[in-house]
Amino acid sequence: MTDVLATSEDGRYRVRMVRDENAQNPRESADTLVHVVTIDTHLGQYGAVDEDGGPLAEQWRRLAWNKWRGIETFTRYVALMHGGIVLESAPEKGPRSLWYMTGEEAIALDGGLMTEAYVEAEMQEYEAWLAGDVWGFVVETTRPWYLASGEWAPVDAPRGFYGGTYARAQARECLAFYAAQSAGTS
Repeated sequence: MTDVLATSEDGRYRVRMVRDENAQNPRESADTLVHVVTIDTHLGQYGAVDEDGGPLAEQWRRLAWNKWRGIETFTRYVALMHGGIVLESAPEKGPRSLWYMTGEEAIALDGGLMTEAYVEAEMQEYEAWLAGDVWGFVVETTRPWYLASGEWAPVDAPRGFYGGTYARAQARECLAFYAAQSAGTS
């Protein structure tokens, strides 16, 4: 089902939200910067987030046996030995995992200024995909001369927005763009 999110003030444009049923797993993108070690797949119910686990996967395998302290020890190891950061993900429906970057990677990325934000953003994007929280939107207009009164025609329909909050913000921004273009040509 689609829902109208907003309509322009002049009533000529509206934007509807639609689920992106064919969204790509963001971990399959070549642009990922963060490594992921999968801790638990709930007895194989879920696949591993990343197959290789990155450059410190072997160290994780050495520590994983200790169910009580393994995560804490791995997090400290990454911080002390590699100057990096580790964030844990434990979605309600999905594999439990550790997302990390080494200090060297963080420095190369942005001087280490926003490393945690990068790690968290990739983690949240994956969790949104896992939960089916991927959206698109359709900007529509009643303006073309060939439309009967009350009909709507699509103008733009981007997809692949991970997370509803982000998708709604982008949809409103796109609607404002088309409404402003329309106001400039009236």
